[in-house]
Amino acid sequence: MTASVFREARPLCAARRLSGRAAHVVLGGAAGLVWLVLPVMTINSGTAVALPETRPVTAIAAQRHDETSPGYLALPLVAVGTAGVLAGYAYVRRTRRARTRTTPGGGHAPPSAPWRSPPASDELDRLSTELITQADDWVRTSREELGFAEARFGAAAVEPFARAVREADAELAAACRMRERYDHGVPEDAAARTQALAGVVGRCEEAGRLLDAEAASFDELRGLEWGSREALEVAEARFRELAGRTGAAASTVAGLRERYGPAAVASVTGHVELAKDRLLLATSRLNRAHQSADAGDAAAAARHLRVAEGAVAQIGVFVHGVERLAEELSTAGRLVPAALSGAEADVEAIRRAAESATAQLTAGSPGTPGPAGAGAAAPAPVPGASSAAVPVDVAAGELRARVTHADLELAHVRVRAQPAAGPYDPLDALRRIVRATAPVGTRRSGVLSAAEELVARSALAAADDFAGTHRGVVGATARIRLAEARRLLPTDPQTADALARQARELAEQDVRLHGNPSAAGDPSAGATAAVLGGILLGEDPDGGPPACYGGPGTRARRRPKPA
Repeated sequence: MTASVFREARPLCAARRLSGRAAHVVLGGAAGLVWLVLPVMTINSGTAVALPETRPVTAIAAQRHDETSPGYLALPLVAVGTAGVLAGYAYVRRTRRARTRTTPGGGHAPPSAPWRSPPASDELDRLSTELITQADDWVRTSREELGFAEARFGAAAVEPFARAVREADAELAAACRMRERYDHGVPEDAAARTQALAGVVGRCEEAGRLLDAEAASFDELRGLEWGSREALEVAEARFRELAGRTGAAASTVAGLRERYGPAAVASVTGHVELAKDRLLLATSRLNRAHQSADAGDAAAAARHLRVAEGAVAQIGVFVHGVERLAEELSTAGRLVPAALSGAEADVEAIRRAAESATAQLTAGSPGTPGPAGAGAAAPAPVPGASSAAVPVDVAAGELRARVTHADLELAHVRVRAQPAAGPYDPLDALRRIVRATAPVGTRRSGVLSAAEELVARSALAAADDFAGTHRGVVGATARIRLAEARRLLPTDPQTADALARQARELAEQDVRLHGNPSAAGDPSAGATAAVLGGILLGEDPDGGPPACYGGPGTRARRRPKPA
């Protein structure tokens, strides 16, 4: 209430200050006029007398000039000049204040204005998650359309736009990292946490700005609004290629299910059906793009083409996901025997090293504190222990329990990997080997390191595919976990694997909770799937404008103009 009173009082105070300045100017001018008139009044003062004679005008002027001293004019001129300077200074100052004032109608108020309170933490919390979701969509759709432009114009022509996508992706990754730390209670101070949320918002907005800054130039390069014939040919060629691969993907999934079991192909279950759904959408939109182009409506043709391109891009994701999984399962199947043997050797080496240390401790050998916290000497080198190390911060009893658990897990994997046991998931077998040996302190080198990385990359790719092809409903938490898994992949593959699997579960939960968003205006042509996949923005009954290269400004640019 006090702030509103201050705001209402400011115009009145400003008016009073202006009135005061005007009074000063008028008073100064009046004083100057008085000083100018004063000499004349002084010369002409006295008793009026009759003029004895008429003199020439020049003589009268000369006489007045002689009778008027320069000193009488100097002071009035100085006064007038001073008044003029003061009036000019007041005008300039008033103009500058009007340009920078923060009262209503006087320009933009700075963010730190004391009477404008910052957004509440709850509002920043909501805004940060919304912007993470939107920024992830901007980057994904920009990258998809960039692929079609590169196929037509080459990598060199699209490099500035690809660089903008990379920079926006880096901003998004930083925002996700900040939000991940925030969700885990870092920082703890309330003010710092508010600043962290503001930082997330700022990073996401910067990602959108980077993409919007290049969107107009990118549209000019593609030139779809002036003619889409060549772009249509590129999209149709890609469409035909993927249509053939979709049929092969169906056979691949059936073969993988028979060889490795249903659990092994769970990550691509439904991919073929979803690819066929996108094929239906692409077919419809390509036809409509041709019809619009033939009718001379380039804007409508470009709009339908962008929807078709989005559908074609997601067909590629589904088909490639099946093909990638087949390769990963084949590689994992070859790695399992070697990884199993290496893990068993490492666990055995750790057991023998721990037993040696315990024996030396029991015998009372002098030395430094050992793993059990007592005075155990450093154990003698054990053959085969070059790739393993005894955890120095684990008690002897705890270490024996971990070794026993690892033995049981490895034994279970060995039984399942036998040909007589039937189909099994080699990726899951590698994951169990890696998890079983990690607590006992085996070093990640050689085949175990390769197995750990393969498992993590497979989980990350599967989660990324699902989030990208269902981004119309996948929320921010799944995307944040996915970004964190991507960040940790080079340094901590096991944690990255766990985060990627968690991200996939969260994304699937989002899809179940939201269901299939409907686009009643065009359900037969796959518009519902387009909204689910983020190909259409879903703002109108017919699915809304298509998503494309750019940030938040593309929504307005892509919306059809009213007739």
